[in-house]
Amino acid sequence: MTMTEQSAKPAEEETARCAHHDGHGPGSSAEAPESPRERVNRRWNEVLQETRVTQTGVQILFGFLLSVAFTPLFRELGTVDRVIYVLTVVLGASATGSLIAPVSIHRFLSGQRMKDEVVEAACRLMMCGMVLLALTIGCTLLLILRFVVPGVLAEVLVGGVMLWFGLCWYVLPLRLRRRAARRPPTDDA
Repeated sequence: MTMTEQSAKPAEEETARCAHHDGHGPGSSAEAPESPRERVNRRWNEVLQETRVTQTGVQILFGFLLSVAFTPLFRELGTVDRVIYVLTVVLGASATGSLIAPVSIHRFLSGQRMKDEVVEAACRLMMCGMVLLALTIGCTLLLILRFVVPGVLAEVLVGGVMLWFGLCWYVLPLRLRRRAARRPPTDDA
């Protein structure tokens, strides 16, 4: 086996694993099979679209959080609420970093023939960013609802919203993935 064949084999295995991971592998649909290059380009375009959607939301939320510290009511916050605020701002900044990172990675590695690695890293950063974004939203709700709703009702409402996020963003996709993995492969080739 030549050196080129040896280096191509892990890339093919990684592409096959990624194709299975994203549900577009062989036998996953009735569409014509994609080449590895078409697959990585499609996955990159999907990551770009997802990044555009999440970046806008996280940037608006983060901007709102930063402006809160300069309002007159901020001076009246108790210690617990200040801790929640600081945690929320740190989570928001972290979510912003994770969700914008794919752009920076792409810019630094563009032209290096590393698109598979860039796409895989971007996918992982997006998942991390989504967790951080959910936590930021939860903390933001907690901070706001503690002023609006009396007693422990604020915490209960935030817990319910976070449960809903977990179901929509994580449980449902994982359930759908498991269901698709149990389907027998189709031989439509």
